[in-house]
Formats: sequence, structure tokens, C-alpha cells
Amino acid sequence: MYAVIKTGGKQYRVSPGDLLVVEKLDGEPGKSVAFGEVLMLGDGDKITVGAPAIDGASVTATFIETRKGEKIKVFKKIRRQGYRRTGGHRQQESVLRVTAIAGAGKEAKWDGKVDLTTKAELNARARGLDFATLNQPKVKTRPVKAVAAEPKPAKVAKPAPKPAAKAAPAEAAEAKAPAKKAAAPKKAGGAPKAPAAAKNAAPKAPKPSNVGASAPRKTAPRGKK
Repeated sequence: MYAVIKTGGKQYRVSPGDLLVVEKLDGEPGKSVAFGEVLMLGDGDKITVGAPAIDGASVTATFIETRKGEKIKVFKKIRRQGYRRTGGHRQQESVLRVTAIAGAGKEAKWDGKVDLTTKAELNARARGLDFATLNQPKVKTRPVKAVAAEPKPAKVAKPAPKPAAKAAPAEAAEAKAPAKKAAAPKKAGGAPKAPAAAKNAAPKAPKPSNVGASAPRKTAPRGKK
């Protein structure tokens, strides 16, 4: 027995025990979901078509999980304008397990057990990973090195300073008095001053300079060559 149902603006052909992936629905894992909009029922050669839905027909399913679908790429381009944009999208979807179909005086049930294991956990198992540890947030920790406490060095008593010997009072006074600079001896009478007549003496004649003067030419006496 099978049925055609409508949900999320789409139509799905389902049978008892089928795994159904539809647009996102509100629900929690393990709860039952009923679809009342059944468009068609089929049982062998007998087909019942609704107008548009079959009165009293319903499809029951068990909610498993809500997850993100496969990623699709969205590419936009305007030619001769240098415009190109690439994006992506992952649609939210709900996963259900069809358990029963009822309508047209008949009912078909699935006798299996619904497994609530999510797809992410199945993928982790296939890769040999632990799903519980993958969901835990990563916390960065710095390793702490254990440092042994060093013993403090023992305090050594310092020897007492020896008392300085007292100096004699006369020597102490001489040591405190600043040393005076030795005064240079004055010359007796001082240097003699030059007489005033020597200052008023006539200046000496300047020496003739030979700059620009040419040497005298030697000329032969007349009549002789």
C-alpha cells in the first residue's frame, strides 16, 4: 500500500517503513507526525484519488531529526560588466520514518523499530570517530610545567665591623683644614717700563721692494757689435 501526500509545497509518494526527507517541520526526535493532506491511495490495482484530498485518509510518521541539506552553489554574472558573485546555500530539512497509512477502509503498518541515530553520527562511525567527542567545544589549554620548589639558601651572619682608631686632635684638625694654594712670589720692583722718548722715535724707512722692477739691460758701446 502506498500514498501520495503533500507537505512544504511538494508531493511525496510514501510507503510504510520509508525514510522521508521533507522541508523543515516543528518537532522533537521520537515524536509522531501525522499528514492529513493525502492526495491518492494505492493498494495493488485499486487506486483512490482525492478531490483534491481523500477524506479520512492520513499518513503517520516518526520524527527523527532536523538537519542541513546538501550545499548548493549560487552563481550570478552580468556579461560585459565585470560582475560575478558566487554564494552557497544549505536548506533546513526534517527526516521522518513512515510508520502507517490509513484510508479508504484499509490500514497498513510498519512493524520495524525506529532508529533515532542521526546522519552526522553515522558518518562519524563510518570514519572511525567518536561522535560524542566531536560535538564538544574545543578549549585551548596551555600545559603547566611542574617546577620543584628550590630550597632557600641559609642566611649567613655578617661579621661586626671593627671600630676605627681615633686620630690625635692635632692631626684631625690638620686633616679637616683645606689645603691652601701656594702663592707665587712677587718680583721686586717689577719689570722696567720703556722710556717715552723711544715711543716717539722716527719710524724706520721702508725697504725697497723689487716687486715689478725689471733687471737693467746690458748694452754694447756704440760702433761695436
